Amino acid sequence: MKMQRSSISSSSIKRETDFQQLWARWTPLLNRLHDIPKVTEVMNSRVGRYLSSHPFLALAAVLFGTMAAVPVGLFLTFALVTIIMSAVGFVFCEVFLLFVAGLTLLTLLSGLALFSILVSLIVNGFYLIIFNVLKYYPLAKPSKFQEESDSPTSEPKDLQ
Repeated sequence: MKMQRSSISSSSIKRETDFQQLWARWTPLLNRLHDIPKVTEVMNSRVGRYLSSHPFLALAAVLFGTMAAVPVGLFLTFALVTIIMSAVGFVFCEVFLLFVAGLTLLTLLSGLALFSILVSLIVNGFYLIIFNVLKYYPLAKPSKFQEESDSPTSEPKDLQ
């Protein structure tokens, strides 16, 4: 039993010395942290004084803030990636639609040009055929009125 007490007391002394060493290391860090003007302002506020008097609640608030940062950061990363992907997708979609519209316009205008050339060839062919057919077609006899007006020997009738 005596052995147990001595081991318990030596372990508790060791813990106390470890705690004192840890406290000695943390004290300058905490003092440097309190020297920052914004931290001093927060610690002098009503909330800072309340959290100083309730360390467990302060620890819970720090843990909550730290643990909440990860999901919030993941959500913001997801939102940013989603926005970027939708913008890139929109650009690719617009480029694809412009490409399809450009090809459609090119095809339509090419077809229209070929159609106009074909119609022009057909109309010119009809013109040449009709012109050549009419060239060899026998002329009809002129009417009497045309003969009288065309003859130079005929004298004008009395105009009186």
